[in-house]
Amino acid sequence: MGAKRDMPETVAYHPFERLKELMTAKGFVPSGRPVHKEQDISDEEIFVRAMKDVKEVKEFRNIPIRRKKPVLPRAEKQEFKVLRMLAEIANGKKPITLSDTQEYVEWINQNYSAEMVRKLHEGRFSVQDFLDLHGFTVEDAEVEVENFIKGSLKKGFRCVKIIHGRGLRSPKGPVLKDAIAQWLAGRYRKHVIAFVTARQCDGGLGAIYVLVKKGKT
Repeated sequence: MGAKRDMPETVAYHPFERLKELMTAKGFVPSGRPVHKEQDISDEEIFVRAMKDVKEVKEFRNIPIRRKKPVLPRAEKQEFKVLRMLAEIANGKKPITLSDTQEYVEWINQNYSAEMVRKLHEGRFSVQDFLDLHGFTVEDAEVEVENFIKGSLKKGFRCVKIIHGRGLRSPKGPVLKDAIAQWLAGRYRKHVIAFVTARQCDGGLGAIYVLVKKGKT
């Protein structure tokens, strides 16, 4: 056998070792796509370039949007409803329902049907006489009411009206109004069938209709 040749332990030959480095320097990447040198372009410039060929559609300038009504909690719905009703009343668009106010009063003798109160308030009975107590003290009004009820019974009147005012200027509230209601439902109840706040055209919250029994004192 011939003598062994001396061979290197490793054979290293890398002809493409610097290829990637050279391609990058020339503006290429290994995928074949060019490397952009304008690395510092702002987002605004990119947007402007992207929108370069975009045209405005004038018909879309004003697009109607259907807005959904906000869903309100139940309590807020009721409050909103009340405020809207008050606004309609203040603007004259909705009449005041007197029976819905705190100043409304009514009383019916237990021996008669409650239907009498509704009919009385609706003006189903013609007012045959009235008593105006504006300017009277409670003491003077007490005498006037007694004479008025007795006189109505003697004359055979069925329906009369007492004007007591609303007592808005009184620091103690509607004192006269409350006193009359107590007298009619108390000492005069044997002569009275019912009484109720008058209609708006007859004095409204400042007056009451009184339905008296037929007969003499």
